[in-house]
Amino acid sequence: MTTWTEYLTTDSPQSRRQARLGQLYRQWLAFRRNRLAVIGLGIVVALLLVAAFAPLIAPFDPLAQNLDRRLMPPSAVNWFGTDSLGRDIFSRIVHGARVTLVIVIMVVIMVGPVGLLIGATSGYLGGWVDRALMRVTDIFLAFPRLVLALAFVAALGPGLENAVIAIAITAWPPYARVARAETLIIRQQDYIAAVRLQGASQWRIVWKHVVPLCLPSLIVRTTLDMAGIILTAAGLGFLGLGAQPPIPEWGAMISAGREQIFDQWWVATFPGVAICIVALGFNLLGDGLRDVMDAR
Repeated sequence: MTTWTEYLTTDSPQSRRQARLGQLYRQWLAFRRNRLAVIGLGIVVALLLVAAFAPLIAPFDPLAQNLDRRLMPPSAVNWFGTDSLGRDIFSRIVHGARVTLVIVIMVVIMVGPVGLLIGATSGYLGGWVDRALMRVTDIFLAFPRLVLALAFVAALGPGLENAVIAIAITAWPPYARVARAETLIIRQQDYIAAVRLQGASQWRIVWKHVVPLCLPSLIVRTTLDMAGIILTAAGLGFLGLGAQPPIPEWGAMISAGREQIFDQWWVATFPGVAICIVALGFNLLGDGLRDVMDAR
């Protein structure tokens, strides 16, 4: 009787499904050997769980004010202390995980397909299309992301939705560059020539044959880029251009506590630690995925 492990690790798969499952299983084994990557995965999973069960984890209402307990230090009642309005910082950090996760997911949903399609189209068609698209990409890459995001938010107005749009507008160029580099290699392959000889249109080749092969590199790039998205969102929140009060956003919480940083250090420190841990988790996870999914 064949065991599940033997089914996944066989060198002679009997079906395409078995071959794909076996490849995923081998990638998981390689990923599991990287301890730092596993730690990163644990941090990301913890973020997802905290965001999903925030009302059950947070002991207090993150918006409830209690001026009698303002600027209280960490204690058994308020684990991370309270802010200038008496709100529990731990509860606000827990609920702020939802805001951070929403920003990351929305930005990735917006920039991933756009960058992938622009890069694949540019790399496959070449010529004036490639030059035009890459010059636009270079213009966006010439400016620091935070500075460009500040310009767009200043034009659109402060707010969580506008911050997501501004970050997405500034985040797509690296995805396009990665997709273009992969496409330049893929379009030279024999099977692409065979599909072209069978009469497939250029758009069908790009969408059906080029884009799927670019996905592994884009997944790795997306995971590595999530830390930058979080830092950019926190920067906008710190400057008052992201999520607006009383929404518990980590960058805005640091901004609110910067005036008490020496006397009431916990107000700004714990949100900053949360940002550092989550950004580190995504970076470690991205490094592990790159080692596993990059064939080179």
